[in-house]
Amino acid sequence: MSSSSFKTPTPLEWRDAAIKALKERPLESLVHLDADQLATRPLYGTANAQGAVFAPRPSDSEGRAWDLRTINEGGDAAAMNKAVLTDLENGAASVLLSGPVVKDASALAAALEGVALELAPVALDAGFDGVKAGEALDAVAKASPRAKLSFHLDPISAYARSGGAPEDFAKIVSEAAQKAAGWSNTYPEARLFLASGQVAHEAGASIGQELAFALSSAVLYVKTLVTAGVSVEKALASVTLGVAVDQQYFDSLSKIRALRILWSNVSKAFGYEVQAQIEARSSRRMLASRDPWPNMLRLTAAGFAGSVGGADIVVLDGFTRAAGLPDDFARRQARNTQLILMEESNLGRVDDPASGSWYLDARTRELAEAAWTEFQAYEAEGGIVAFLEGGLVQQRIARAREFTEKVYQNGAAQIVGVTKFVDPDARGVIVSQADDEVPTYGAFEPLKPVRIAAAFEEAGQ
Repeated sequence: MSSSSFKTPTPLEWRDAAIKALKERPLESLVHLDADQLATRPLYGTANAQGAVFAPRPSDSEGRAWDLRTINEGGDAAAMNKAVLTDLENGAASVLLSGPVVKDASALAAALEGVALELAPVALDAGFDGVKAGEALDAVAKASPRAKLSFHLDPISAYARSGGAPEDFAKIVSEAAQKAAGWSNTYPEARLFLASGQVAHEAGASIGQELAFALSSAVLYVKTLVTAGVSVEKALASVTLGVAVDQQYFDSLSKIRALRILWSNVSKAFGYEVQAQIEARSSRRMLASRDPWPNMLRLTAAGFAGSVGGADIVVLDGFTRAAGLPDDFARRQARNTQLILMEESNLGRVDDPASGSWYLDARTRELAEAAWTEFQAYEAEGGIVAFLEGGLVQQRIARAREFTEKVYQNGAAQIVGVTKFVDPDARGVIVSQADDEVPTYGAFEPLKPVRIAAAFEEAGQ
């Protein structure tokens, strides 16, 4: 039967049908607010649209549309080397390394034994030890100009997470930029800084706050690189933008599209239009610990959002990460989830599959506007660092976190396996202990990570 056989109702006819179906409930009950106080309406169309949004990733949709990146954590160089080679030999395009190994040149060399750095990008996650880890990676690369390195310096996230720094923070940022300027000459294709909103997201931030945190960090990194002698255009191109993706896949994919639009505005303000490189990492605040198996569904939704939203790089945690460091099976699941999305579902074959959806285009635009307003508030106070030191970021994120927690507490949202469909005899998983403790310095209130399921899991014990 052709679609022309079905009558398209007018908005008024839809309203009458909706009121009848709702019975005693008002039509306004179909409108939902989020932590940014943006409304999600029950119906989108020409009556409330502002035109289509097109925010495609710039990568080749005929090949591998995005970089499948895997996480490898820990302090055992031999075990990390085995995991890295397994990932790269079984479908991963790049790896993200963190833990004690990355700070020691000999240990990092052992962890990357057999890895062709000219073919497989290696990214770092080292917090305040970013320069030390970068120097170790530089030693391993042996100044090969074709090495595809992502130094991922991100002192702002470390500063926010620790509530201070081990020394003068301005000096830390300046020294990082000076080192990065040298690496930019040695490795022309290297990515130097990671401007991420993940630390804000994990602390409970709204989407607008997360995007604003990433943008304000990026602006500071670009300015500092320029001061260190890097050209504006090259500085813009050497910053990777980072966001979190979770099980709310419509919001997550719209977030990525909004960030691409926002970066276009920021780069133009610097005098160049530079394409954003966006790394989407799965959210840890969405994960469950007591019964981690449903996390596979959440991580699949997050991977879907990253790929459809147009992220250049997608990183998924192991489904057991809330309980500890994943074993080989959990890492394999994380890798294969992306392979299925990429090679069987072919999600990268369309440049921007969300474009043209009344709802997703409206959501993308509204999130971009909310983030831009938040970003302007940060910049008006002197930027993200001043906003953190004054405690204003923490206050705003606390309000957003409280809003989100209430949504789950009052039952408006559910967590499968935690608040709904709870398995009384959840199967155990194999993990090793994770060292997720970070030092605190007491200069200001740190952005501590939260896990939404934790309160319910503790109450049920």
